[in-house]
Amino acid sequence: MSMGANLAEGCGRQTTPELARFVRISMGSASELDYHLLLAHDFGYLQSKEHQSLCLELTRVRKMLASLLTTLESGTKQKAAGAS
Repeated sequence: MSMGANLAEGCGRQTTPELARFVRISMGSASELDYHLLLAHDFGYLQSKEHQSLCLELTRVRKMLASLLTTLESGTKQKAAGAS
């Protein structure tokens, strides 16, 4: 929930640098989720197979966030270079 909420807030700010900032915050939330999944596994709430599956999905989401951030940052740099 936190990752999606942060992305929604970033979109609501209506500027690319602010959206990039909230994408970074979402990436931090992904790290928190990674830790929570580890705890859930260690405490026996998730079996190993479920834990692995969820971690793979989280890796997929992290790659998407990283790609989005790269796109946003390259667009910001291009605009800054064009303004100079």
